Formats: sequence, structure tokens, C-alpha cells
Amino acid sequence: MTALLDWFQANYQILAIYLILIATVLAFFREWAPPDLVALAAMGAVLIFGLLPLADVIETVPVENGPDLKILKERGLLSVFSNGAPITIACMFILSAGLERTGAIDAMGRFFTKIAGKSELRVLLVLMTMAAVLSAFVNNTPIVVVFLPIVLAHARATNLKASKLLIPLSFASILGGTCTLTGSSTNLIIDGVATELGETPFTMFELSKLGIIYAVIGFTYLLTVGRKLLPERSSLAELIAPQSRDFLTQFKVEADSYLIGKPLTETFLKDFKGAQVLEVKRKGSVLTAPLTELRIRERDRLLVTLHGPSVQKLRDSGGVRFEGQKYLNLTELESREVKLIEGILGPRSLMIGRTLKQIGFRRNYGVHVLAIHRQGENLSNDLSDVKLAFGDTLLMEGPVDAINRLQKQRDFVTITEAPEVKIDATKLWFGVGLAVLFILGASLKLFGLGIPAWAMIAALGMILLRCLNARQAYEAVQWNIVFLIFGMLALGLAMAQTGAAANLVAGIMTIFGNFSPFVILAVVYLLSSTLTELISNNAVAALLTPIVIGIAEGAGVDARPFIVAMMFGCSASFATPIGYQTNTYVYGAGGYKFTDFPKVGVPLNLLLWIIASILIPIFWPF
Repeated sequence: MTALLDWFQANYQILAIYLILIATVLAFFREWAPPDLVALAAMGAVLIFGLLPLADVIETVPVENGPDLKILKERGLLSVFSNGAPITIACMFILSAGLERTGAIDAMGRFFTKIAGKSELRVLLVLMTMAAVLSAFVNNTPIVVVFLPIVLAHARATNLKASKLLIPLSFASILGGTCTLTGSSTNLIIDGVATELGETPFTMFELSKLGIIYAVIGFTYLLTVGRKLLPERSSLAELIAPQSRDFLTQFKVEADSYLIGKPLTETFLKDFKGAQVLEVKRKGSVLTAPLTELRIRERDRLLVTLHGPSVQKLRDSGGVRFEGQKYLNLTELESREVKLIEGILGPRSLMIGRTLKQIGFRRNYGVHVLAIHRQGENLSNDLSDVKLAFGDTLLMEGPVDAINRLQKQRDFVTITEAPEVKIDATKLWFGVGLAVLFILGASLKLFGLGIPAWAMIAALGMILLRCLNARQAYEAVQWNIVFLIFGMLALGLAMAQTGAAANLVAGIMTIFGNFSPFVILAVVYLLSSTLTELISNNAVAALLTPIVIGIAEGAGVDARPFIVAMMFGCSASFATPIGYQTNTYVYGAGGYKFTDFPKVGVPLNLLLWIIASILIPIFWPF
């Protein structure tokens, strides 16, 4: 018993870190909580269990005939906040937002419509090239968001299927991100962790030699084999046939209307199938009670959407009168055109996890949700009780002014039409100039400054030159990603300092120790790529980096090729629509099914795995 207690005391920290690691990975897989909260919980657990001190532990060593020598004995949890990777990523979000708000990305999107043509092959080639080039220097999520409505509009104008274009758009943006160090947040995280572990930092374009080959091979696949595997699917708006819904009309209930005192759903909505009541006003105020509980009173005002061939015919004749208006005794007050849009729920939307009923969607926005597209299915019944999730595509109908207000909300990415972007030529060139300055400064290390410093300079320049204001800059940063990284860095540091990482590496080396470094590299890439399809690629990057460097040291070879394998593997997210944000956006917009992604993406993943396993040892020898 004493021996067991002694063993437990000696191995307490390693056992605790393993428990935290297992719980964290399970929480990621089972989605018990948002990834950033899981990572911060892991950071808290590390502190509570005493696996890391809060601040650095400094040891003073006496020196004869000189000042005492201060040596860093143990790094504290707060030291992870000095890591340059999360700061650089936050600044890159601001830089991307500045380019988006000045209209630079939008201008590129509109340039696409001018040169893309009508041929599917030409459209794909132009689209993927532009997306990849932009993604090498700018966060790829806003690129895909800006291009989505433009590509959909171009597909409608040329009678092409959007489902043939949107997966290539997402994949090209991912491939472009592998061409530079700042093209992907995972590259920055891996480089930041590796640098703290004593590895030489990567330069801006060190990955380009393999990244360009990656992009060329990916393009060739998508333009040939992949193009044939892409499905031909209709978008949500096409399936609902919006041409039959045309006008929104407001009526006032007169004194002798038979509706007075009766339930709305048992009279008006029952008599006129398909009509939608968006709003009921009484004495100037919008009623908040559910329609099923509402009884009509004299002088109530109903805001109603009408549809059908008769309405279309009446509209064409110059006026709209509601069929049955005479016996209902309703006075028509106004008639406005109804607008139909599709919008994708963004990852930071406050609507996620809530139902339309809980949100009071119709009441608060004056817009009616006709259908929801989720994971390859179009939901059209009992929508008020559906809990919304990131990536849901909502088909919405309402008056133009209400739709315009909704489009300004950060909750949605509108994909039916490109939003109006006012381009200020001066600010546009300021934004482009700052992006070029960042690229040159970071790649050439001008004035002896590294990538984090130049990222901060470019982000600050965006604010000072009014490409965006301070509030917009704060909103542009995806803080959930930043804090996810901080949490995982803390867990990774705890694994390294408690000896858990070394213990894990020793176990791995007992299995793979006799294998060639080439085989181990292929396994590292495959493991990184597989995990990033299932959980956050940033979490995978922070967790695996110290382990992979330990494996390289155990094998007695240079760790750099293994680090590169991890960088490319963590970006190779092609097999699922949930592994990467850009995949999730196009998932709903293109009307895809879940199985469409592995069908197109798994062959690409395997192809790039083989290429990486061959070329990485050539470009970065062991």
C-alpha cells in the first residue's frame, strides 16, 4: 500500500495531465461545450491541480566575484500569453477585416465576374486561382464569405450549378493558406510552440515551395477527377420556388369584420392557405403573443404575405386586392414587394442554440423563415422549435426594409445577393498598401522586426488610417479562436513540464522506434489530418507540436520535416464539412449532403498525403 502511495505521489502530475487531456479530447469530440470554453476549462484545471505555477519560477545561483545568476527554473501559466502566435492571428483578423471593409476583397470578387466567363471549367479555374492567391495572405473565411453571393449570382446568370463551384472555392482557399506561414492560423501556432521549444522560426515564404506544388496538384485534381465527383444540387431558394411568393400587404380590421373576437389561426390563416402573418399591431404596438393565442380586435393591423397566381395577375394589372376582402371587411392600407433571401448562420451568432420561437424572429425582425437547410436536409415543418446551429442556411421572406436591416446583422452571411460595399479609393489603397507592407516587412525582417511585430504594425495602421474603426477591429477578431489557442498552449506547456509529453513520446517510440523516419513522418501527417477533420485544427496543432518534436528527438533526427508535416496535415481538411469554417459555410449554401465532402475530399486528402510524404524529406532533409 505504501509503495502504491509513493508511486501515485511520484506520478501524480502525469496522471492528472492525462486525465485532463482525455477529458479535453472527449469534450471536443462530443461537443459538450464550445471548443474555446473546453480549452479554457483545461487551462483552469491545469492551475487548480497545481500542474503549472501561475508565474515563472526563477532560481538564483550564487556566482563568486560577480552578481548572482538568475535562471528560469519553470515557466508559469501566464507565460503562454506572451506567445506571438495568438497575437499575430488576432492582428491578421484585423488586417483581413480592413481589406474587406475598404472593398479590396469585394473588388476582387467583382473582377471575377468580369473574367470568369460561362464555361464551368473556366469559372472554376479563375475562382480557385483568385481564392488561393488571396488566402495566402488574408484570412480565408472572409474571402469565402465575400465570394459566396458573387459566385451564386454568377451561377444563376450562367445556368451553372452552384454545387459544382462552392466546394472548390473552399478547398482552394485552404490550399492557398498552405503557401505562406501566415496563410493559416495553424502554421502560426505550430511555429510559435516550436520556437519556444528551441526550434528555428519559420520564415514567411519557407513553406511556399511545397505549398505551391500542393495548390497545383489540388487544382488539377479538382478540375479533372474532383469535378466529376461534385454533385449537381439545387440551392434552398431553388427548391422552395420563390417566384410564387410576391407581395406583402397590410390590412386593417373594420368594425363589422367577422374576424373580431376569433382566433387568427382558426379564421384568417385557415381560410387562406399559405398566407403568412408577419406582424399584428394593436394601438400602434406590435403584439408579442404567439399567433396560436391571438384573437383579433377591431382596428388591428395585419401585415401579411400573399402568394399565388391570382396575386401575381393582380399585381401585373397595376393594383393588389386581397381575394375575399369584401366579406372579411378589411381595408387595404398598403402593398409592398416582398424580398426573398438566403442567409447562413455565422459561428459567432447569438442565435446559435436557440429556436426561432425563443428569438421571437418574426416579431423582432419582421421576417418570416420559410425553410432551414441543415446537413443536406431542407427542413420546412415545425421550424419554430428547431434549435439553430452554425452553418444553418435560412430561407427568409419579408419586406425590403426589414430584409435590409437583417443583412446588417452579424448573425448572418447573406448569400442570395452580394451586399452593397461602398468603395473609398483612398482607403482601399491604404488597406492594400498596409497588406503589402506587412508581407514585405515580415518576409524580409525589415528593421529587425519579426512577423508578430509587423502584424501589429499593419493592424494598427488599419485603424489609424481609418480603414476600420477600433470597435470594428475588436469585432473582427474571432476571440473564441484566440482563447482556444491560449488554453491549448497552457495544456501543451503543462504536458511538457510535467514530463507527460516525454512519457507519451516514450510510449509512441516503443511502437514506432524501429520504423524509418519517413514512415514516422507519414504517420504524423496522417494523424494531424485525421484529427483536424474531427476537432479544431488549432487545438490539434497546439497539442501535437511538443509531442511530435519529442518523437523527432527520440528518433535522433531533425524535427523540422515533422513540424512541416504537421503544418500541412492540420490544414488538410477536405473530408468533412465541419473540420474547417469555410467548408461549413459552403455546406449550407451549396445544398450539399454530408457525404458529398468525403466523396470529393478523401481522394484529395490521400493524394496530398502521398505527395507530402515524398516531398517534405526532400525539401527539409532529416
